[in-house]
Amino acid sequence: MTFNQNANVGGNRARRRGAGAAVAGGGIAGIGALAVILFQLFTGTDISGLVPNAPQPGGGAESQIEQCETGADANARDDCRLAAGSVVLDEYWEQQVQGYRAPGLIVVDGQTPTPCGTASNRTGPFYCPPEETVYIDPTFFALMRERFGASAGELAQLYVLAHEYGHHVQHITGVMDRYPNNGPGPDSNGVRTELQADCFAGAWVGAMTEQRDENGVPYFEPVTPQQIADALNAAGTVGDDHIQEQSGGFVNPESWTHGSSEQRQRWFQEGYQNGVSACDTFAVSGRDL
Repeated sequence: MTFNQNANVGGNRARRRGAGAAVAGGGIAGIGALAVILFQLFTGTDISGLVPNAPQPGGGAESQIEQCETGADANARDDCRLAAGSVVLDEYWEQQVQGYRAPGLIVVDGQTPTPCGTASNRTGPFYCPPEETVYIDPTFFALMRERFGASAGELAQLYVLAHEYGHHVQHITGVMDRYPNNGPGPDSNGVRTELQADCFAGAWVGAMTEQRDENGVPYFEPVTPQQIADALNAAGTVGDDHIQEQSGGFVNPESWTHGSSEQRQRWFQEGYQNGVSACDTFAVSGRDL
């Protein structure tokens, strides 16, 4: 998704944490660890050997993400794109959820401790409910492009961010408390939780081009069919059935935790076409998921 060059995306709350000099990092102990699923999908093993010059363990020092003021900045750098995306996502959810409070967004350099475990360059994006913070690794997108040939265009990147924001919305609205983890399976709360986060991401994508900055400038240029295809590709790549097939195993729905590729793409499209009100994945029967 391309930002308008002169859109004002300044004032983001995103922070950089860790000791690495390059943009890296992430985590898995939280919810929706899309990156590590992709890495395991393509490698079947720990990805540390694929990450060149991995930084040494870091700490908790934080700094602002600098030089991220305009849409042009967001189009030029993955970290700024994520920070700018957080601004627009917060504005969207403020209109959708009464009493909305924004999550934190941490771009990790190297690795850093979190309440949900260590965020590092060996893992990927996640939402940590106790801290109400999204941790995300921009190096993940470069690895998708350079090592795996997977779609990692602008909208695919923002889909990943929006999916994690969807988990934050589930947390603050009580969805996670009402539907706690009850184990794997095609009809499990875990699958329904992930599909709802995909639907929430689609709902935002469907509305994002109508959002404007304080000067009335649209944040984004119109969505192209290729950008939607990239986002759908990203959603489909992390379907449980696709992961099982690519890992050399057989498809076993009883072990699913995220839903099939078809389900993830369909619920993204459901949100994209019909908005947040269409995203109650807990109200449908298992066969309609």
